[in-house]
Parts: sequence; structure tokens; C-alpha cells
Amino acid sequence: MTKLYGIIGNPVTHSFSPDYFSEKFHKQGLPYRYERFQLAKISELKDVLKANPNLVGFNVTSPFKESILPYVSELSPEAQELQAVNTVVRKGDSLIGYNTDVIGFDKTISGLSFGKKGCLVLGTGGASKAVVYVLQQRNLPFKRVSRTKSIGGLTYDNINAEVLRQFPVIINTTPLGMMNRMNEKPMLPYQHIGVDHVLIDLVYKPRTTAFLEEGLSRGARIKNGFQMLVEQAEASWKIWSSNDEKL
Repeated sequence: MTKLYGIIGNPVTHSFSPDYFSEKFHKQGLPYRYERFQLAKISELKDVLKANPNLVGFNVTSPFKESILPYVSELSPEAQELQAVNTVVRKGDSLIGYNTDVIGFDKTISGLSFGKKGCLVLGTGGASKAVVYVLQQRNLPFKRVSRTKSIGGLTYDNINAEVLRQFPVIINTTPLGMMNRMNEKPMLPYQHIGVDHVLIDLVYKPRTTAFLEEGLSRGARIKNGFQMLVEQAEASWKIWSSNDEKL
């Protein structure tokens, strides 16, 4: 039976992973398949697993990176700390969860060379947890920003020129700017952004989101989510292939 890999999420129509892995399998001469599984709710995962006994590994994207936890038997140290999963290995009736977003984001900022500048993390979902984990590992100062007040965090109404001066690295982990929300962007006082700022968007399609356009037009350095996507995908494949003989 041909081994099957895939991705679960909602939506997954425009997911990067199927084409990426299908091309990888083709180039390496591997008789594997990679498919999209769009779920209305995480409980539908049981049906997917039952219908596809050859599904040996899959990626997890929004909005299920956290809600999948009750279905996972074991977690890697990173996934355990973040309580968020984006890569799963299936062994019999058990699912093992990993988080390769951490690797992807760490490699993304490695080449940006912004020293120990303060970072604003926009959003509080599963992707933001990976970003915060990396920032903590690198001992970088940061503040989380969300629509509602949280302990130790900021709301968008709190962001002003002084905050942007103290935290010149701005990281968007929200879905604003994605293909189905292309005209949307985080509510920030963009007039205070300039050449000293670095704007990082985890969104990869379109390549330059409305958020990044604001930074680009004001002379800031920008980085989209494509490298993170590739790096986390390669890390997922490394996990799957290392378990290949054990599946």
C-alpha cells in the first residue's frame, strides 16, 4: 500500500505543502502521495485516519494546531512546551506530535541580524507560540499584541510611536493578509515605522502582504513567511523519514 502523507486544516485549498512534497517525492523517486484534508472540526480527524490506514504522517495548520492535542499520544519537547503541533507521525493507533515551526522561524530570523532589538509579536495563536519560544531561546525582549488585554501583553490600541521605538521588530503571526484577506493588515500606526524597523510576516502568499507593503514603503526591512515554510517542511520530512522504517 502506497504511503500517504497530508495536511489537515481549514482552509487548505491554497496550502503550499501538497505541491512541495509531491515535487520532493517525484524528484527522489519515492512512490508516496501527499493530500489535503480540509476538516470542519478536529473531531473529523478520526474519520480521516479510519478512511486512510496508509496515512503515516501529516502536517497540521490553522485552526487545529492546538485543538489536535487531545488526539495525540505523545509530544516532542517543543510541542509539549508550546502546546501546539504542526507535524504528526502515525504509529499504529498512536499519534506523535511535533512542532517544526520553531525550527522554521529560528532559521528565518538567523539571517536578519537585528541584534537584541525588542520584538512585537502580533497575535496569540499557535504560530505565535513558536515565535515566542524562539525569541525566549534567543533571549530577545518581546511583547505580545492581541485584540484583548492579556497579562504582560499589549492591545493594538496601546501601540504608539514610543512602543514602536522600543520594539522595532514587528512579527505578524495573524492570518491578516492571506489570499482570502489580502487587503487586511494589523491595525498599527504605520506612520511611525521607518528605516530602523524590521517587519516579518509569517504569511507567504502573497509574497508581499499589505502589512509588508507598509514597511517597504517606509524604508523598513521586510521578510515574508516563505523561508519559514520551507524550513519547517524540511524539518517535518526529516522527522517522517527518520521514522519511516518504524512505521
